[in-house]
Amino acid sequence: MEKVILDCDPGHDDAIAIMLAAGNPAIDLLGITTVAGNQTIEKVTRNALSVCAAAGIHVPVARGASAPLVASQVVAEDIHGATGLDGPALPEPAFALDPRHAVDFIIDTVMAHESNTVNLVPVGPLTNIALAMRKEPRIIERVKSVVLMGGAHTRGNMTPHAEFNIYVDPEAAEAAFRADWNVTMVGLDLTHQALASAELQARVRAIGGPVSEFVGAVWDFVGAAYREVYEFEAPPVHDACCVAALIDPTIFTTAMADVRVELRGEWTRGTTVVNFRDVPGMHHSSGSAERQTDFRTAVALQLDQQRFADQVVDAVERLTANLAK
Repeated sequence: MEKVILDCDPGHDDAIAIMLAAGNPAIDLLGITTVAGNQTIEKVTRNALSVCAAAGIHVPVARGASAPLVASQVVAEDIHGATGLDGPALPEPAFALDPRHAVDFIIDTVMAHESNTVNLVPVGPLTNIALAMRKEPRIIERVKSVVLMGGAHTRGNMTPHAEFNIYVDPEAAEAAFRADWNVTMVGLDLTHQALASAELQARVRAIGGPVSEFVGAVWDFVGAAYREVYEFEAPPVHDACCVAALIDPTIFTTAMADVRVELRGEWTRGTTVVNFRDVPGMHHSSGSAERQTDFRTAVALQLDQQRFADQVVDAVERLTANLAK
């Protein structure tokens, strides 16, 4: 089993990521930490607890950073609504928050487990991760991997080139990419392949029960938002892709690259500048003596969409069965 701390900002696709992590037997979900992103920290933390209540999930939930390291706060109300998780009925939390700040929860958990066994899965802005690295640098050598949802090498969704999670806190993202640990960047180029298609939605709805209904309501709302804002026929399930890769590392292909986050450009702040090492047709520069190129980030490229859909359906089925016990 892969030990996972899921750092998130629920968020519709975050909700599916939580369910996939809790519902798949290959994942040992050690805890959920929250960060301001899709909505304020108060709202996304409440949403994390509500998702756990809706799906019968019982793991520690710790509230984290309420604002980016440097920038002013940005939320995604146009996609996720006033609550951050509009659409489904949000049940009352079934348990209390962990008393620790998310940063301390991350540090304590990584340090308490054997080295090279805990995976960090940040699927919102990387503020908590950067703060944890700063407060306890020893976690960097102990973490097994960081599988993050953010960035892109061809497009953005906040600006022409910047993806939301990186744009919200680019300084934190740059710190995470520069740290000496194993990073996989699961960006828009990959997650836009992970669509909640009509077929997938029909399979989930056919399961029946409260978990299926909750997921259906999630996709109804965010699907309408994506049609209106981005003209997508079906909404991407961005964040669950990171969990899917830990369940099955072959579910998407990757290529090694040097990833830098643009921090100063007037029109490009928050852009992930991706320099691929061995991908035909993609930019490659060896760098200079002043700035050595560092090809050590795995960038996700191509998703097996059918296997991803199967994972989501399986998780909903398992959570549904557990609730019925």
